[in-house]
Amino acid sequence: MTIVYIILGVLVLWVIFSYNSFVNLVANVKEAWADIDVQLKRRYDLIPNLIETVKGYAAHESGVFEAVTKARVSAMSAEQSGSPEQIAKSENMLSGTLKSLFAVAEAYPDLKANTNFLELQRELSDTENKIQAARRFYNNNVKHLSIKLETFPSNIVGKLFGFKGEKFFDLEGAPEERENVKVKF
Repeated sequence: MTIVYIILGVLVLWVIFSYNSFVNLVANVKEAWADIDVQLKRRYDLIPNLIETVKGYAAHESGVFEAVTKARVSAMSAEQSGSPEQIAKSENMLSGTLKSLFAVAEAYPDLKANTNFLELQRELSDTENKIQAARRFYNNNVKHLSIKLETFPSNIVGKLFGFKGEKFFDLEGAPEERENVKVKF
């Protein structure tokens, strides 16, 4: 009879440990998503200043400004959905329009030398790097949660208490963006 109590005690301790482990993983995923959210908001705040700076030099490039503004609004509204897929899709669109904006800036040497523009460009580049780091951190936590939810015997506790996996935050680019860069001399 004592052995039965010992086995039951070990089983209860294991369930408690597994449950707490799931709670910890879910909290890590939420924290990682909050990091992404902070960086995306920082990026959204920088974009209007960047557009205004470029507008002063390239007023006739209104199509680019409108595209960037629309992409920013779309990304901000997608963020409210909370869906990593929807946010990733709108972020891809925003990244593409920002590339267009920087391409316009390349045509204006005075703009490229403007200290305000250079500072905004540096901050935006820094923010992009922070977004990438936050995305990797988030995806790593989602991976650990998924592994725990799919491996035996922890998957039993996960299903028993209704823990759910999260979606990865993947930025999808055009297929040509995933190919190796061709260098020609």
